[in-house]
Amino acid sequence: MRKIGSIFAAAALLFLTACGGGGSDETTSRKGSDKIVFADAGWDSIRVHNAIAQKILEEGYGYKTDVTAGSSSATLQGLRKGDIDVYMEIWTDNLKEVYEDAIESGDIIKTSVNFDDNDQGLYVPAYVIHGDKERGIEPLAPDLKTVEDLKKYPEVFADPEDPDRGRVINAPSGWIVADHIDSKFEAYGLDETLNNFMPGSDSAIVASLVDAYKSGKGWVGYYWSPTAITAKYDLVLLEEPEYDENTWEETKKTKFPPNDVIIAVHKDLPEQAPEAVEFLENYETSSALTEEALQYMEDEGTSAEEAALWWMKEHEDIWSKWIPEDKAQKVKEAL
Repeated sequence: MRKIGSIFAAAALLFLTACGGGGSDETTSRKGSDKIVFADAGWDSIRVHNAIAQKILEEGYGYKTDVTAGSSSATLQGLRKGDIDVYMEIWTDNLKEVYEDAIESGDIIKTSVNFDDNDQGLYVPAYVIHGDKERGIEPLAPDLKTVEDLKKYPEVFADPEDPDRGRVINAPSGWIVADHIDSKFEAYGLDETLNNFMPGSDSAIVASLVDAYKSGKGWVGYYWSPTAITAKYDLVLLEEPEYDENTWEETKKTKFPPNDVIIAVHKDLPEQAPEAVEFLENYETSSALTEEALQYMEDEGTSAEEAALWWMKEHEDIWSKWIPEDKAQKVKEAL
């Protein structure tokens, strides 16, 4: 969040899209602390990657770790200031200007690309276009292909509070990607027949999707991969024109930009914890690998930390190559 994915963000903007980011806008200072502090910007995949990296650093290297939660903008600012040390998922094009400024100023250092095979945008359940014979659902909008097509189908995506118009679920309020969706709404003329609905959280998006999916009703909204939702449900990412930088900057009337999801650290961490940074320079996964943990988390009703431990047991061959053999052995014994 593969079926176009993100099957993303993660998001969003992702992102933050992603992936995006929820939670408090405050960060907690770690001055005088000996802990390595990770950013939790509000979505499950970053929490899983945090937990994997924390387990390796704690058990393999003996570091203490902690997590600071906040919106994507607040946590990235915390990384620049040194209140946060490690950011496991920066969706670079969702935070392009801020990210590039942080890199160019030397406040943060990119260590690696966590994954780069993600997607984000407006999704509909596949049965909306293709129907579902097993469930006895006829196609609701068989000719729907593009984001711009949405304005032809207000009745398919009827707003329960304004049934003469349709409803598009935006990204949560406070996520940077929500502004991008706002711009797309205007650029594609969606406001002619559709309402732009701002949910309060990622969980609110999921709840509305799951409710519609179970009942076979029309639904359209923002999401991203890799996520448990895009792994579990058969969703279709609506088409947009190929990404063009000038058009994107002017109107956002293209696909979302290619979005490397990178790992970055505060500028002082290489000196403070060189072994930790060396490990993070080797950290690399994919949307598919990330979605395995998210799918397990969804199916088993576990926490991100429990899903991370399951993932590490399943993929010892992957993470053990990121660190020296003696460190890997310590982690294996702890698992």
